[in-house]
Amino acid sequence: MRSFNAPLDPALARQMLATAYDEAVQSLNEGGIPIGAALFLRDGTLLGSGHNRRVQENDASVHAETDAFRKAGRRRDYPDCVMATTLSPCWYCSGLVRQFNIGAVVIGETTNFHGGHDWLGELGVEILVLDDERCTELLGAFIDQHHDLWHEDIGL
Repeated sequence: MRSFNAPLDPALARQMLATAYDEAVQSLNEGGIPIGAALFLRDGTLLGSGHNRRVQENDASVHAETDAFRKAGRRRDYPDCVMATTLSPCWYCSGLVRQFNIGAVVIGETTNFHGGHDWLGELGVEILVLDDERCTELLGAFIDQHHDLWHEDIGL
């Protein structure tokens, strides 16, 4: 993992998260699970954004992070990239970050689900948890209303 001298700027990280949050709202509006993600360069350049599409596409593999990653297109390497996601990445999506050596992950919230971000941090990935109230409330309300669908999505 390539290291960077300066940690992510929290203000820039919040801007990145705003893109992911908009994707989560879009998923909810489509009848899907409200989780969004976006892949950026460290300077804030957006490469691709997406959202959980398990319901919309009837495909269990289309999580928000994988959707954003696919939409970002092919790159030679990813250490200078930041994955912004509204929720702590599950093990599947944490594996994506690890496989492609994405250098940093900005996380909206870990209240509704605590995924593999601690493991990623141990591997040298820069992790920034923002504890964003909007992210927590959006998914929390969805879980309350669609408990079975949430458990299907998260593999419980």
